[in-house]
Formats: sequence, structure tokens, C-alpha cells
Amino acid sequence: QVQVVESGGGLVQPGGSLRLSCAASGSIVSINTMGWYRQAPGKQREPVAGITSGGSANYADSVKGRFTISGDTAKKVVYLQMNSLKPEDAAVYYCNAYIVSFYGTRDYWGQGTQVTVSS
Repeated sequence: QVQVVESGGGLVQPGGSLRLSCAASGSIVSINTMGWYRQAPGKQREPVAGITSGGSANYADSVKGRFTISGDTAKKVVYLQMNSLKPEDAAVYYCNAYIVSFYGTRDYWGQGTQVTVSS
């Protein structure tokens, strides 16, 4: 069994900050990448930020300069520090991990955590 669990969502005012956390556990051999996606109502799920096992990070243009991804695939954790939040950042945020496990290699997803940006 492999699990990916997020935490840290909530309600924040525009301009505020939130930090999301994600941890993978279970029969994991290694993790190639970990990252964050989000899905707003009526929209497709979109990538937000990701890190590789080599430590490289990438960001969607819409969050560059405001969000910071950190973590360590060897430790099976990833974080997303979100600053200067805007109403358009509101969405369900999903943690994603591309995992090599005893069951094969594939994407695993967390259950999602709601981020609401509103005054």
C-alpha cells in the first residue's frame, strides 16, 4: 500500500499566506518527483509546482515569485509555501508523487485540501 496525504489548507484573506504539507508512506522504493496541482470549480486540474529527486523545482507562471516548493523526495515529503495569495488561487490543492513501489511505478494522488482566499 502507498498513501499520499496532504494537510494545511484553509481560509485566508487576499494577501495572506498558507503552507501546505504532503507526506508519502507505505511500500515505497523511491520517489521520482513530488508536486502540487490545483483544481478550481469548473476548471481542469493544473500543475502548480514540482520538485525532482535531484532537487530541481518548477513553477506555473501564475505562482512564480509568490509560491515556494520545498521538500525531499528521499524523505517522502513536500511543502508548498504560498504567499501573497489571490482570490484566483482558491482551489482544491492535490499532492502528486511519481512513486516506484513494490507494486510498480505510477502517479499517486492525495485526497486534496481546500484553499479558500476571501475577505
